[in-house]
Amino acid sequence: MAQKPTAIHNFHSIADEQNLKKFVQLAWGVKIPDVQVCENHTTPWRAFADAYFARDSVAVWKASRGFGGKSYLLALLGLTEAVTLKANVNILGGSGEQSENVHKYTQDFWNYEQAPKSLLVSDPSKRETKLVWGNYIKALQASQRSVRGPHPQRLRLDEIDEMALDIFDAAMGQTMATDDIAAQTVASSTHQNANGTMTEVLQRATEKGWPIMEWCHRETVQGWLMPSEVERKRSEVTATMWNTEYDLQEPSPGARAILPSAVATMFKQELGTFEGYNREYIEIEPPQEGATYSHGADWARKVDWTVIITIRRDTNPMRIVAFERTGRMPWPLMISRLDERVRRYGGYGNHDGTGVGDVVDAYSFAGLDPFIMVGRARSDLLTEYIAAIERQEIESPFIKFMHGEHKYASNEDVYGSRQGSHLPDTIAAGALAYRETGLHFG
Repeated sequence: MAQKPTAIHNFHSIADEQNLKKFVQLAWGVKIPDVQVCENHTTPWRAFADAYFARDSVAVWKASRGFGGKSYLLALLGLTEAVTLKANVNILGGSGEQSENVHKYTQDFWNYEQAPKSLLVSDPSKRETKLVWGNYIKALQASQRSVRGPHPQRLRLDEIDEMALDIFDAAMGQTMATDDIAAQTVASSTHQNANGTMTEVLQRATEKGWPIMEWCHRETVQGWLMPSEVERKRSEVTATMWNTEYDLQEPSPGARAILPSAVATMFKQELGTFEGYNREYIEIEPPQEGATYSHGADWARKVDWTVIITIRRDTNPMRIVAFERTGRMPWPLMISRLDERVRRYGGYGNHDGTGVGDVVDAYSFAGLDPFIMVGRARSDLLTEYIAAIERQEIESPFIKFMHGEHKYASNEDVYGSRQGSHLPDTIAAGALAYRETGLHFG
């Protein structure tokens, strides 16, 4: 407790990544891995720095079980924020024990010889560390009462796949910025449950534009992980567990409505990459002479989206050439968007006429066919569309919103009737457009 902060700690001058990296190494003795190995992965350093500087209000970390160092990195992040930003930091794990495990890592960092121990008010307790400025690092219990109380600037969520979704939702209301500290949340986990909280959070990330920062043991072996540990663990766990929890392959593919490999093949970045934002009209190809097109529309009713998809059907594979999603608007405005699309490209279209057919037909001038999505007809419609994707009959530009819905949709979402399940709007619109191709329907 006797040590005083020295110039090397630079408490108030961390304005860039170089100084941040220097501080972490000097104060805590940690060098964070910063070499990307796998395509489409990031590095632990990139995730750490982006969260520290609050480059996004919410970020999702997906990393290998054990080898990803997620809990260790969250503890290091929260501790550095508390010391250098004077931020209040809450830590919430999938259980109270997991929260305390993350907090324990922060206590271990204080034992480093150059750690600024004079900033501690007293020795950290099991659940809380208090600093001289009055701010704190606190490990929360995984309960509604615990997560609804405090309003820190920084929230660090660990192993959210083991966290009840209602606890996660309640915790997301915690953060509150101050004049000099931005609010920021990290939701971190291995992804092992196909229908768990992590799947839901990944879907939300796609919809809301939260970055998904992903890395595996190949990135951490560039820093703190020993290769011998990787080989030891590989020999101890099942192939399925290794593939899902260590190599970050998709969990339990059988629970997914569409094979992940088929989704990856369908969405092609070379055709263009788009977010698929609300009211973002995407057109990768104008109408071509001699080409034939079909259209599908799924209507927003309360909180979901109107999605209109146009497929060029004379190519092999067929190609999605136009896409638009909009929120709930007056019926004439929503319907006019589909009318305009059909008039621009020609061809025919299907719309979801379940419960709204008369309303749509009253405003429509494009000769659109309503499709009543109930029972066996609904199931057959969706099955044929998914089968076409898995036969690689359809390709699409990489539209992030649509890609996310296709990638994470479960069988329950597509075929089930469980309360809370919802057929993704882009799958409904895509299936309706595919129906009009006439290749598999009488």
